[in-house]
Amino acid sequence: MTAIPVTAAAAAPKDLSPGQRALRRLVRRKGAMFGLAIVVLFILMALLAPWISPHDPLATSWSAVRKPPSDLYPLGTDEIGRDVLSRVIWGTRASLMAGVVSVCISLSLGVPIGMAAGYLGRWPDALISRITDAMLACPFLILAIAFAAFLGPSLTNAMIAIGVSATPIFIRLTRAQVLSVKVEDYVEAARAVGNSHLRIALRHILPNIVAPLLVQATLAIAAAIIAEASLSFLGLGQQPPAPSWGSMLNTAKNYIDHAPWMAIWPGLSIFLLVLSFNLLGDGLRDALDPRHR
Repeated sequence: MTAIPVTAAAAAPKDLSPGQRALRRLVRRKGAMFGLAIVVLFILMALLAPWISPHDPLATSWSAVRKPPSDLYPLGTDEIGRDVLSRVIWGTRASLMAGVVSVCISLSLGVPIGMAAGYLGRWPDALISRITDAMLACPFLILAIAFAAFLGPSLTNAMIAIGVSATPIFIRLTRAQVLSVKVEDYVEAARAVGNSHLRIALRHILPNIVAPLLVQATLAIAAAIIAEASLSFLGLGQQPPAPSWGSMLNTAKNYIDHAPWMAIWPGLSIFLLVLSFNLLGDGLRDALDPRHR
């Protein structure tokens, strides 16, 4: 019998790896692509701030106090004559750094603790779960404010406070994923052939729980950016005169009637960046779901 050749076009979708299929699903989502584009734009702004900023963000000019947008100052000036556009661009660094570093702290603390709770079970699981429940009983932002006030006002302390406050979320998520994965057949097979507990946890369980952790990390960055802006607004984050969107809003509230541009642009920046991370997180959640078709 003559074999029927299979065309490359028909075979191509079946030859794709799971990662390639997830990438194709992600690209098809317009909302996720819009969010990714805005996130990349803000990242470029943060990296290229010294070259694209039209003025020194700390330079004051008493002849340009609260000037409306113009050719010289496209977004206007603040209460002591500093360029709002330059401060928004440089403030992107503080917000992105706070979001990424805070989530890295949460992951580095929450994932090992959550894996220990889910894999070991019994009294370690009970102890870790009760401590996690106690921390989750306190609202995230209130807990971050308490930690930041205890550590002292600075961007570094704010990132630590936000990271520690978000850790219980990752502990609970990791524990739930480990409880689901550790009873799978391939984990039982790895245990049956004599693999150590550490090897099973790192080689067989951890790679299979990365997808939900990645999605949660993307969404947590958005929450961390809002938390950093809130702490800076309260004077517990980035300290003046260093530019920060939250501290800019704190100053702008006193001049909202006479110079609304001082509040519009940092507020719009927070809105766009947080919305973009949320859209990207939603797209990743759909793309990485193995049950999705």
